[in-house]
Amino acid sequence: MAKTIQAIRGMNDCLPSQTGIWQFVESNIRRVVANYGYQEIRTPIVESTELFKRSIGEVTDIVEKEMYTFDDRNGDSLSLRPEGTACVVRAGNEHGLLYNQQQRLWYMGPMFRHERPQKGRYRQFHQFGVEVYGLNGPDVDIEMILIGARLWQAFGIADKVELQINSLGSADARAAYKELLVAFLQEHYNKLDEDSQRRLLSNPLRVLDSKNPAVQAIVKDAPKLIDHLDEASQVHFSLLCERLDNLGIKYTVNPSLVRGLDYYNRTVFEWVTDLLGAQGTICAGGRYDGLVEQLGGKTTPAVGFAMGLERLVLLVESLDDSLCAHSPVDVYIMAIGDEAESQAMQIAEKIRSELPSLKVQQHFGGGNFKKQMKKAIASDAPIALIIEDGELKNANVSVKYLKQDKPQAKLSLEALSALADLL
Repeated sequence: MAKTIQAIRGMNDCLPSQTGIWQFVESNIRRVVANYGYQEIRTPIVESTELFKRSIGEVTDIVEKEMYTFDDRNGDSLSLRPEGTACVVRAGNEHGLLYNQQQRLWYMGPMFRHERPQKGRYRQFHQFGVEVYGLNGPDVDIEMILIGARLWQAFGIADKVELQINSLGSADARAAYKELLVAFLQEHYNKLDEDSQRRLLSNPLRVLDSKNPAVQAIVKDAPKLIDHLDEASQVHFSLLCERLDNLGIKYTVNPSLVRGLDYYNRTVFEWVTDLLGAQGTICAGGRYDGLVEQLGGKTTPAVGFAMGLERLVLLVESLDDSLCAHSPVDVYIMAIGDEAESQAMQIAEKIRSELPSLKVQQHFGGGNFKKQMKKAIASDAPIALIIEDGELKNANVSVKYLKQDKPQAKLSLEALSALADLL
């Protein structure tokens, strides 16, 4: 017997018993972004490796250790996309969508990183993101937050997540602040962990969001970036907070909330929960006005957010596991007798034409009434439509309720559209 082939580690199957909650999450995402007038963009899962080197940075763990990178037959270096924003900017620049224009876009699909697999974090994972180009005021930053808040309401988790916000200011203000931060951290160099010591020179802002309790205790007393903003960024952030207050959106200003890449500026935000362990962020966003130019386009303001769907599905499922239970069938059609078998498919097609929203499954493989009824029950359909030779002579079929204690009923072939009222 040949050896069974299994899925690649960290790349998981989504089985029929699990797709119900995924469909629930995805359909709500599509509905909410449509409500805000956003358009979907779809980009390839394979891009030039240079795209991610320029956007994420060559000297980063993602590019150096986590990307799936390979040379194609032409000798070009290609990579499976590890995130979506760089791909959207590349597409926008390439097709002339960004400069002097306003675009409200969203994407959803698989991303790839060679990380250590753990619950909710896989090597092939799915990400949803929203991005706006061409608008630089705090109003669009707020809309990003409002979209997230409306999604949490749709998923029934609004009381389980917390919004944290901060401002990174301008590039000049941040550069001046970094000097203050490095000077402070060097005074405590020997108390920093190895990771923070390495970041001190390469990316000091990232020391602020260290998860090491000992480092957190040190940075608690570090200078705060929000106290060293340029005037324009102060006004931007004040308006953001004022309007969030007016909208009744609760938030916490977190001075340690940062981004490690220089093209980020001004607003950053995260939605966090304490229900998923130490890695509690389920959505992260902010403004990245420098990215379009960094990838070869004209200077264009930009803001957006992204969330990993696996972790979101875990959170929603932990609070309402009934969302996993969904019936793939509304009506199961049985046929008893030669004439019934001959007409069953026509009847099934008639129902699908008249009631396209119903999920109709027809029994195949023959068998007596008992065998077919066993299959009907196993289908989890609420009703079975029984077609029998005797009833067909009177142009009738029988309806048997499989989940309710109701007597079996007759239904005219001319009134099959009434099935919708019986469910």
